Amino acid sequence: MRKLMLLSFLVIASLNNTQAQSAEDSVKATVRKMFFAMMEADGTMLQDCFTENAIMQTITTNREGKLIVRTDSVAAFVRQVSNMPKGLADERIVFDVVKVDGPLATVWTPYQFYRRSDFSHCGVNSFQLVRNNDKWRIQYIIDTRRKTGCAQ
Repeated sequence: MRKLMLLSFLVIASLNNTQAQSAEDSVKATVRKMFFAMMEADGTMLQDCFTENAIMQTITTNREGKLIVRTDSVAAFVRQVSNMPKGLADERIVFDVVKVDGPLATVWTPYQFYRRSDFSHCGVNSFQLVRNNDKWRIQYIIDTRRKTGCAQ
């Protein structure tokens, strides 16, 4: 059933955004496409979700317990996902907030991350997307990650 849902997300994501989709629907389709690409370990599809100069950051704590913001390369992320076995990276999201103003969109998605069926961590993703040439792409993503306080 989960694979069928993911396949339907891919179909939605691959639709031309100029069809009868609302701006909010097409933004969601881009975000869903990113997570589907992760699940499928498809680097080409994943790269297509991002702008050329996209930024990825994670809010976490270091070994001393100090809060840090770590910046990661989209290219390194794409390589990492491409080298994973299919089905390993299973991030389950809920769309909490989607706001669109012309070519700018903001998306807030609480998530739970599983390695196959094993729970790993949870948190929230905050996306900034830009619409250019009739296509939404992720310009910025920052997330939180924790192992406690997660509803499973």
